[in-house]
Amino acid sequence: MNMIAQKKHAPATDRNREPILTVLRDCLPDYGTILEIASGSGQHAIYFVTHMPGHYWLPSDPDKKSRDSISAWWWEVQLNNILPPLNINTRDDVWPVENIEIPQPVSAMVCINMIHISPWESTIGLMKGAARILPKGGILYLYGPYKTDSMHTAPSNELFDISLRSKNPQWGLRNLEDVIKLAGEHGLSLVKTVHMPANNLSVIFKSST
Repeated sequence: MNMIAQKKHAPATDRNREPILTVLRDCLPDYGTILEIASGSGQHAIYFVTHMPGHYWLPSDPDKKSRDSISAWWWEVQLNNILPPLNINTRDDVWPVENIEIPQPVSAMVCINMIHISPWESTIGLMKGAARILPKGGILYLYGPYKTDSMHTAPSNELFDISLRSKNPQWGLRNLEDVIKLAGEHGLSLVKTVHMPANNLSVIFKSST
């Protein structure tokens, strides 16, 4: 297999990885496996675990080409603390991670740029999965653009929202308040939000169950 040919490259990852890493270092537990949902190309996984070698990183994506890309990025660095990518669709009632052995229990979940590029049901599934998998005090980290009080925070976000909805009516920027309310219904309390470059937010929750 030509591993280089399998690699996907998302330019936005190169732009946002350093600001995200800064927040992750501040909010993630000092131990455990970090389960990444909707890992996409795998670039984030490689970058974050390279700079946080004390964690195990478990990427996942429902798209096979994305999982192949994750494996190809891993092949380039061959780090022992990146686990093989899983096929996780958040809308499933049980995720594969719940039925396998991993070196350390999941202590946090990271989900970057998924909520606005998926149906709302995927976010519901994400919160259900976090409630099942995260221990008490476990962290759920979300990153992406949001509306606040049903209003866009920047003209560029409004144009992006229109573009997304034209591609798929089930996609689009979500109201931050709706995401926080949904998280609360599944035992996840808001810790803080952090303003990020390009009108994005880091949204950090902690499991109370």
